[in-house]
Amino acid sequence: MKWINASALAHFDSLPTSAYVRLPVMKAMFGVSASTIWRWSRIGALPSPTKISGTTLWRVGEIRNHLAGLGASDASTPGSRSK
Repeated sequence: MKWINASALAHFDSLPTSAYVRLPVMKAMFGVSASTIWRWSRIGALPSPTKISGTTLWRVGEIRNHLAGLGASDASTPGSRSK
């Protein structure tokens, strides 16, 4: 993991709700590959990213809300399916 990713993860809780994170932070946060992040975003298992000046970003507030929702359900990962 690159230093910037570790730093962003370490300070994720202190980021304002309106802040954005890039794909490397999302990969590190969920411990999955870029293709999994893209797939989860496409199927609605993660919030959709936003493009700003050609850079794909996810809003911190939406990620926090999503994680809070996961904590309230039985799903351990965004892409898991109920049996």
